[in-house]
Amino acid sequence: MLLHRGRAGGETGEGPGGGKKPKYAGTCRILAADIPGKPFVVRFRAPQDGVTAFDDLVKGPISFNNEELDDLIIQRTDGTPTDNFTVVVDDAIMAITTVIRGDDHVNNTPRQILLYEALGCPVPKFAHVPMILGADKARLSKRHGATSVMAYRDMGYLPEAMVNYLVRLGWSHGDEEIFSLDELIAKFSIEAVGRSAGVFNPDKLLWLNAHYIKTGDPLRLAALLTPFLAERGVDAGRGPDLAAVVRTLQERARTMLEMADGAVFYFRGDFDYDPQAAEKFFKPDVLPLFELLLDRLDRLDDWTHQGIESLFKSICEEKGIKLGQLGPPVRVALCGGTISPSIFEVIEVLGRDETLRRISRAMDQFQGQS
Repeated sequence: MLLHRGRAGGETGEGPGGGKKPKYAGTCRILAADIPGKPFVVRFRAPQDGVTAFDDLVKGPISFNNEELDDLIIQRTDGTPTDNFTVVVDDAIMAITTVIRGDDHVNNTPRQILLYEALGCPVPKFAHVPMILGADKARLSKRHGATSVMAYRDMGYLPEAMVNYLVRLGWSHGDEEIFSLDELIAKFSIEAVGRSAGVFNPDKLLWLNAHYIKTGDPLRLAALLTPFLAERGVDAGRGPDLAAVVRTLQERARTMLEMADGAVFYFRGDFDYDPQAAEKFFKPDVLPLFELLLDRLDRLDDWTHQGIESLFKSICEEKGIKLGQLGPPVRVALCGGTISPSIFEVIEVLGRDETLRRISRAMDQFQGQS
């Protein structure tokens, strides 16, 4: 490997109108002797003719005329090595066989190939994958939203959803959209990576995340949900079974944040009632229905979704009313508002004692308004 010491500057060449790229002029390419007391860098003396070429696993054959490449700095004036040099040494020591990176590094590749060859090290294969673009087709940046994987975790996205989405963003396998990790390992090939840039679509990621929440193991999701509940001041160990809570929320939650927001009412029985919901559903004619419901629930043997649903239907038939006249007031009494999982699921998960306590609390609210 040929090295030479010289000044860090010395770029020259014609501008855009001249058709040549600016490059190091070679001022110190050949020095008779060192100049003591002068700051210097160490450059790699690159060939000035011929071609450096490689077969990119994504883009296909790529070649560079060596006359366009300048003498690369490999050591700065402070003695530290430059990135282009260190990555080559690092990869060579680790016996890296394939380098996969963004296509913004294509121009670095011929310089690094020359360094591999000068060091007498095997040249790895290169695969330059397209960059990810935002919806406006500009390079993805912070202004398009969160860009850190950990930030997406904090936003309630599951790791399997992120892996599935990011792999599928630049790679395809027919029309399939959803892949397990084992399927990705079995089916992925670098040759199938697309050559055009992928566009980051938050809605598609959200759809995938909702799928993985819906089909996920409730026990695992419960463990993932616990820190999100803690952020909301909820101790998941003090209340109903968290896995059972998760099962009632999986169908609708798109992120773990949404699931945590939807789960809070299970653990807090002292919530405020939604004013509009209370005004609409806490009517005097509901009070006798609640009294009957309390009595029937207290004596119910089959405390299951099916048993609870049958009890509600029997009360409606007995009183000649529709379920819509009983269900919504009970939902407000148990959850504080009109949005929740199935009321029969809620009652089953809350359990007998907590369900009766919350209905009694709502009855006190009725009487306080009268």
